[in-house]
Amino acid sequence: MPKSGARPARLRLLRTTAFKLAAVYLAVFAVFAAFLIFYIAKNTTQLITAQVAEAVDEEVKDLARHFDVGGIGRLARVIDRRSRQPGASLYVVVTPAGDILVGNVAAVPPEVLESQSSALRPIPYSRLDEEGEAGEHVALARVFAMPGGFRLLVGRDIGERQHFVAVIRQALFLTVGLMVVLGLASWIFVSRRVLKRIDSISATSRQIMSGDLSGRLEVTGTADEFDRLAVSLNAMLARIEALMAGLKQVSDNIAHDLKTPLTRMRSRVEQALARAEDVEQCKDTLAATLEDADQLIRTFDALLMIARTEAGSSGLAFAKTDAAAIVADMVELYEPVAEEAGVTLAAEPQEGPVAFIGNRELVSQAIANLVDNAIKHASEVEEPRVTISLCRVEGALEVAVSDNGPGIPEADRARVVERFVRLDESRSRPGFGLGLSLVAAVAKLHEGHLRLEDAAPGLRAVLVLPEQEEPENEPDAAQGKTDAAAALA
Repeated sequence: MPKSGARPARLRLLRTTAFKLAAVYLAVFAVFAAFLIFYIAKNTTQLITAQVAEAVDEEVKDLARHFDVGGIGRLARVIDRRSRQPGASLYVVVTPAGDILVGNVAAVPPEVLESQSSALRPIPYSRLDEEGEAGEHVALARVFAMPGGFRLLVGRDIGERQHFVAVIRQALFLTVGLMVVLGLASWIFVSRRVLKRIDSISATSRQIMSGDLSGRLEVTGTADEFDRLAVSLNAMLARIEALMAGLKQVSDNIAHDLKTPLTRMRSRVEQALARAEDVEQCKDTLAATLEDADQLIRTFDALLMIARTEAGSSGLAFAKTDAAAIVADMVELYEPVAEEAGVTLAAEPQEGPVAFIGNRELVSQAIANLVDNAIKHASEVEEPRVTISLCRVEGALEVAVSDNGPGIPEADRARVVERFVRLDESRSRPGFGLGLSLVAAVAKLHEGHLRLEDAAPGLRAVLVLPEQEEPENEPDAAQGKTDAAAALA
């Protein structure tokens, strides 16, 4: 008794695309092979028939000339001589009484000789060395009426043609049969192989849907379309896994970073409510609470700005901008901050403007973040200094901010650009770990990137902005500021 799962498995094979394609291809090739063989057989048969008809007509003309010259006696002698030659045609001369006068045929149906038609047609006959009635062999022949009541039959045996047709018919059956067998074998092989790969993909999909994002599709190394698909999907799954891990980390960091100021705000409000009679202390508590609220708003503004920048908001205006002027503005803006922290802030001198195509406000914000981070970390060492430089390298503008602080270990440079990532595990310092994330988002929006290098000592952060074509309709400064403000909102 067959297993219960065998029949469903066969039915599943019959429902596969591989079976349907194999059936279609098999039918198409079988019809094509049958048509091709039929076409060859038909045309070959027609060619043989035409050659036989031409040979018979030539024989008849030649025999008619002999009859005209020497009468029936000479015709009989010529036919007798030709009948004895190898590969001779078929000849029969019948008297008015119906007796065979001369020829190399033992028997021919009487109705054939009595027919009034001289058209070429197949007739059965028997050879001289065979006994029995006519019908053993078939020939294509013509029958002609001659003076004196005599009748002449001239033809050619078509046994070779019949043999050829039989060979063609056998070849057709063998070809179609072999094609069916090979088609079925190919279908079984392909179906099983394809089903195996699809079952593997389904198993991996179920594993991923169950929550295990580490599942990957099987890559056999054959470099076929399934392998190429598996490689692409595995890369996508790896990216999704990384994004989910990053989302979890961001969620944990948000919960940690926002819980502290919210708890602090709640504690201050409780204290103010407990001491409602002390107006000055209530005012101080409200001021501190307002400062914490502003910090939370700035955090969410930064998150929104990063999200819109990474999405490439269409409201952002790109125009020709002077990078040297932006650097000069940043130095002027942060000189008081650097001086208060005891940090020497300087920019390498530039000869003339350094133009690029981009959004001035976003690039200014990115450079400001780099300078602010550099000042904070450089202040931890003796004789701290921060340097801003501009240069063009292979068709790209590089804005580099260097400091001589503790720097960032090479192993951590890739992850510090992620949101809420801070190397200060205790999170005792102010900040939320969004500064470098915004810089990376701005660089990506300008089709560039952020590169972190060792300044020996310290860190060298390089904002790389590739050269871009200037927009045809360059927006004015007011419009640019409006769009940037909308992006920051």
